[in-house]
Amino acid sequence: MWSGGDDLPEEVKESLLEYEKKSRYLIKRSEDQQVIEDVFDKATKMALYKLINKGALQTLIGVVKTGKESRVYWGKKADNTDVAVKIYLTVAADFRRRLPYIQGDPRFTNVGKGIRNIVEVWAKKEYRNLSEAYKAGVKVPQPFNLNKNILVMQFIGEEGKPAPTLKEVDKLTQKDYRNVIEQITLLYQKAELVHADLSEYNIFKWRDEVILFDFGSAVSREHPNADDFLQRDIENLNRFFSKKGVRTQQTQTLLKKVKGE
Repeated sequence: MWSGGDDLPEEVKESLLEYEKKSRYLIKRSEDQQVIEDVFDKATKMALYKLINKGALQTLIGVVKTGKESRVYWGKKADNTDVAVKIYLTVAADFRRRLPYIQGDPRFTNVGKGIRNIVEVWAKKEYRNLSEAYKAGVKVPQPFNLNKNILVMQFIGEEGKPAPTLKEVDKLTQKDYRNVIEQITLLYQKAELVHADLSEYNIFKWRDEVILFDFGSAVSREHPNADDFLQRDIENLNRFFSKKGVRTQQTQTLLKKVKGE
């Protein structure tokens, strides 16, 4: 909770108190205090204020997704553009399990041992992964800004309601399967990345397109475990689409296709 005793400018306190109040209305009362304390610690409030001050964000409207490691909010920029604001929890000990996805990636070295250091590297990693994927033409949410443990990116959906994931779509087609394979192929060959945590839970289907998201785990294809991660991604997709009655290709065939062999 925001404390009046914090040694911060009065205008900063007022701005951040307003965001806290708006957030509270969208959380069960019994969970309210703990969630606010977990998400909006002092350092996070300051990071949020800096994003507001630089024009990257104007307002937070409500929570759209909660998880053990982060909260995603629907927000708006000054020009009324919808954005997704992902705030990584600095109290989430589960982030230590994510170290294997950081260590070995040549883009990220000298990671501090403290949980806040790990969380901020993870946020930086997702921002960079999204940036590289977006630049390569992969269908992902466009990343806009990053500050500490807060990532601001394109909101996929409308009026604060996120697009459905593949898990939430009733009917999937052969075209959907082909589109997903095309995206992970582009991700590997052009962005030189492997998602490493791909499943039906982190692929949107929106306006007849598939959009990959949740890129914190993604690694450079130079990572020592990149091939294993890629195979697991493909196996996850084949398992899911097969259950949906969609014809799939053999894992080894797809591995060669994605890698361009």
